[in-house]
Amino acid sequence: MRSQGELIVGLDIGTTKICAAVGEVTEEGVQIVGIGHHPSDGLRKGVVVNIESTVESIRKAVQEAELMAGCDISNVYAGIAGGHVAGFNSNGIIAIKGNEITPADKERVLEAARAVAIPQDREIIHVLPQEYIVDGERGIRNPVGMAGVRLEANIHVVTGASAAAQNIVKCAQKADLDVLEMVLEPLASSEAVLIPEERDLGVALIDIGGGTTDLAVFTKNCIRHTYVLPLGGANLTNDISIGLRAPLVDAEKIKQHYGTCASGKIGKDDSIEIPGVGGRKARMLPRQILGEILEPRVQEMFELLDQELWRAGMKNNISSGVVLTGGAVLLDGMAEIAEQVFNVPARIGKPAGVTGLVDMVNSPMYATAVGLVLYGARNQNPGHSRLREKGMFDKLVNWLKKWFKDVV
Repeated sequence: MRSQGELIVGLDIGTTKICAAVGEVTEEGVQIVGIGHHPSDGLRKGVVVNIESTVESIRKAVQEAELMAGCDISNVYAGIAGGHVAGFNSNGIIAIKGNEITPADKERVLEAARAVAIPQDREIIHVLPQEYIVDGERGIRNPVGMAGVRLEANIHVVTGASAAAQNIVKCAQKADLDVLEMVLEPLASSEAVLIPEERDLGVALIDIGGGTTDLAVFTKNCIRHTYVLPLGGANLTNDISIGLRAPLVDAEKIKQHYGTCASGKIGKDDSIEIPGVGGRKARMLPRQILGEILEPRVQEMFELLDQELWRAGMKNNISSGVVLTGGAVLLDGMAEIAEQVFNVPARIGKPAGVTGLVDMVNSPMYATAVGLVLYGARNQNPGHSRLREKGMFDKLVNWLKKWFKDVV
């Protein structure tokens, strides 16, 4: 854990929203002291497609977090996702020169494991150790200090498109922020929503964002498999827009206020108002239609993820079930459909393990931002994300100056 009083910022750059969370390391753990979010329209399926729009959204989300936390944000841990992200397992083996395994030997075996050929347009985002093997003895978490003549390592490597990663860094820099580290979003979310027992027994974390759905499988406290499905909450909104012949903006509002995946629970007399287009009058439709639109799409998404679990040989490794997080899981009936499709227990994952503004971040939509803060707090490089604290009055004055300048 970092030194007490240090501030860490997580920046979730999503398809539909950009969220910044500020956490302070205290004696009790991590305290959330600021949160800011702003709609995002510069990304598509997790990939930056409009730099200027993304930069502006980042600035507004960060300004809101700065005002609430009373600090000046200069560096962040940024989340990365999208269909370009891919993960695979690898292993390496080395001979031990002395009688005892040293930290240098541990680094050498990790280098041997990550020495795999990847295309020039891709880069390694994470190298995540799964287990070490000393002279055939498996399941070792830290081999340093042990005696042996042969050391092996099994790792999970996460790669992403270099251009996509560079564009995220570029957007942050244009917003006057330094990116300390790029973090895979489901890995960050797992820090906030999974409990140790789930990680040990085996769990599938499903993070449903606006443009993508991220899958991460954990067993024995290690990440075993990652996968990105290029479908998300925006697809649900689009289905509503087409099915009800409503603009996307209105379809999103309808999804948030009346959306449900449990069509069987909808009363026969329940109805919703559909705004008219082009000066036409609003229409009243049975809410059952909305359930019939959303339920098959959600079921299809989960079935595709279930097929991926079978393909990767991970289906039997999720004994503790499935944890759903991300803004889209707020739809009623999500957990029930997940239980039917995956045939294991399912629950909605909300950020936990933090204090402070707990009520404000007590939603699956903040899982990634809070998880990025927790990831940064457990990082091994102390001092890199220390922030320059400012008085609340000074911060408010500066924010008002920026607002007045933008208005004028």
